[in-house]
Amino acid sequence: MTTPVVGVLALQGDVREHLIALASADALARPVRRPEELAEVDGLVIPGGESTTISKLATLFGVMEPLRARVRDGMPVYGTCAGMIMLADKILDPRSGQETVGGIDMIVRRNAFGRQNESFEAAVDVRGVEGAPVEGVFIRAPWVESVGAEVEVLAEHEGHIVAVRQGNALATSFHPELTGDHRVHALFVEMARGNPRAGSL
Repeated sequence: MTTPVVGVLALQGDVREHLIALASADALARPVRRPEELAEVDGLVIPGGESTTISKLATLFGVMEPLRARVRDGMPVYGTCAGMIMLADKILDPRSGQETVGGIDMIVRRNAFGRQNESFEAAVDVRGVEGAPVEGVFIRAPWVESVGAEVEVLAEHEGHIVAVRQGNALATSFHPELTGDHRVHALFVEMARGNPRAGSL
């Protein structure tokens, strides 16, 4: 069985926690900040943080366009919280100058579940993740307002879509990397393992 190389976009946000979760899910995990590092991975996680800042830094570091190209070409990508916003084809309430990578035909509302002091944890049933519900940590979390026909809804919370997948792209409103439960990361590592270039480096 090949061990996929999975990067974490390390411009801002909870990078370390994702690296630990990916390693626990049997991936070779490494931080990615520059285009040449992006070119060496089989899949990429876009972590939580501040989506506007991540967008601006991705442009500044010259990684935004190469990332868009690799997602279009089928590289598996997983976004949590701010990463979900980055993977949306449309943001309902974007800040001035905010760009996304795109890849999922969805409209996302930023900070939909409230401010930092309204953060919470909830058990979420995620389709494709076996066993007990995933404990989701929601921190200034977005939700998905609507999805296109190609998008599979994997989970909802209180009537709002909080996990989706479209082809090679996976996104969750919540942070599974903060709980010690690495089953969502294991699901993504399997997606990266299915990348034809996995293990070919």
